[in-house]
Amino acid sequence: MFNIGDKVVYPMHGAGIIEGIEEKEILGEKRKYYIMKMPIGDMKVMIPVDNVEEIGIREVIDDEDMEKVLEILKGDQSKMPQNWNRRYRLNMERIKTGDIFEIAAVVRNLMIRDAEKGLSTGERKMLNSAKQMLISEIVLASDYDPEETERIIDEAVNFE
Repeated sequence: MFNIGDKVVYPMHGAGIIEGIEEKEILGEKRKYYIMKMPIGDMKVMIPVDNVEEIGIREVIDDEDMEKVLEILKGDQSKMPQNWNRRYRLNMERIKTGDIFEIAAVVRNLMIRDAEKGLSTGERKMLNSAKQMLISEIVLASDYDPEETERIIDEAVNFE
């Protein structure tokens, strides 16, 4: 169970801070919810307390994991299918895991592909949302602001 003030990651949405735990009645069912504030987009998300494991909510990375993320971003592009549809599905599966290392690899691969060959509209949207997830977690795990974090990601992938 998480507490108010905990920094957590909600797969497919990004990182945020638990601001409260409230009981709400939705569709006639009373349940407890974590109220999570997202640092980017100033959005609030309600997460059912009893579904946390199922959803894959986890704590934000520590400094050691942050170094691993930067190493992944600096790495070489993974082998990916040439067919954009297969590549899209593969990347979506990786993002859905909520694993920061998988998301970092997707961001790296798509940024490299974009620089070399360009991206389809779908892959560009995927890159932007994966990058936002990565930025939101790094912002909460460090003292960086979102702009500085994006610059660090871009430099790590070697585009600055």
